[in-house]
Amino acid sequence: MLGFLGRVEEINSIINDFVWGPYMLALLVGTGIWFTLRTNMLQIRKFTYTMKQTLMKIFVKPEADATEGDITPFQALATALAATIGTGNIAGVATAIALGGPGAIFWMWISAFFGMMTKFAEVVLAIQYREKNAEGSWVGGPMYYIEKGLKMKWLAVIFSIFGALAAFGIGNMVQANSVAAALKTSFNIPPLYTGIFLALAAALVILGGLKRIASVTEKIVPLMAVFYIIGALLILIINISGLPTAFALIFKHAFTPAAAVGGFAGAVVMESMRRGIARGVFSNEAGLGSAPIAHAAAKTDHPVRQGLWGIFEVFADTIVICTLTALTIISTGVWNSGLSGAALTTEAFNHGLPGNLGGIIVAIGIFFFAFSTILSWAYYGEKCAEHLMGSGVNIFYRIIWLPLIVVGAIGGLELIWEVADTLNALMAIPNLIGLIGLSGIVFKLTKEFFSTNVAE
Repeated sequence: MLGFLGRVEEINSIINDFVWGPYMLALLVGTGIWFTLRTNMLQIRKFTYTMKQTLMKIFVKPEADATEGDITPFQALATALAATIGTGNIAGVATAIALGGPGAIFWMWISAFFGMMTKFAEVVLAIQYREKNAEGSWVGGPMYYIEKGLKMKWLAVIFSIFGALAAFGIGNMVQANSVAAALKTSFNIPPLYTGIFLALAAALVILGGLKRIASVTEKIVPLMAVFYIIGALLILIINISGLPTAFALIFKHAFTPAAAVGGFAGAVVMESMRRGIARGVFSNEAGLGSAPIAHAAAKTDHPVRQGLWGIFEVFADTIVICTLTALTIISTGVWNSGLSGAALTTEAFNHGLPGNLGGIIVAIGIFFFAFSTILSWAYYGEKCAEHLMGSGVNIFYRIIWLPLIVVGAIGGLELIWEVADTLNALMAIPNLIGLIGLSGIVFKLTKEFFSTNVAE
């Protein structure tokens, strides 16, 4: 049995190295470049308009008679952000810096810049090809636009299989384990207790379906983001003299090898580039096909209007929150301490704030970031399973989901996490085929929308 598991781990490692390797990352970024060029850099040209239609309308509910959908545009954004703003924003950014040096952050920005348009295209297609299920709820996402738009049902099925299974790892057990580890370190809470609490809290939300998930995430996401952002800004204000050096290190090491010090001796430009792009993609999920599953249920009058929320989503996740994490780590001077992951971010916050306040902020941030991710990915996985087996499978998926939170918290089934990470990346392949194949639809809808809404 051990030999079999070892073989599975070996095969998974080979596949994982490919799907998170340079060719796939180039394809992910290349897709974003394609949509950026074909829309004449929409994320720059219409940035002000995008902010007016998103940030300025967060609490404005759409007119019921002019839209179709189950949840508000902001609830859809909050549900998607709940999944994207996760432990990757705290631990993942730190890992990228530890392994790729400060220059990794520059490449993270590059992936986010082009990722805005990839996410925009995903959301536009999700709305365009969504449909009502047997229960009368709106459903959509890559599996629907691949099947209905490209007429490739087999590819849609592959995406759904990857998504339904990947959710248990990246959206469930990995998140629960991150919370358990953070609370054990900061408050000495046993992981089992953390797992049980998370499972019970998640049950109260998940068993109520999308509308309950959306009603919770629209409250949690703004609060948790503001809480973490304020903590990071306090550190940057205190260490404001270190900011010029931090930016200088980011730009310098993006193009030149980092010095052989600390925890990433011998790091080179290509490693910095790979780590930065991979972390950006992993954090904002642009191209993976997960977020459009939530956006598909939004109340909106046009696919492009909801697509603007996709641009804002990547901007908030990577350009704002990931950048703040990175700057705290670099400006406090702990980036080459030899630490990695959440431990490095915690060290930066503790270094920048008095006492244990920094560690407490990181621990609380990880708790809410991870908990909200568990809620959203439960919905993503469920919708993928529904596409395969019908809406009757939803309640069974939720019941299976909950105990695995406890398993993840105590560190069980780590091989499943690793396989799920691979499946998560594999979701991108059918999704990117769908995006490129249906790019003409995105360009047509974009031109149509802005030709009639320029005066808004």
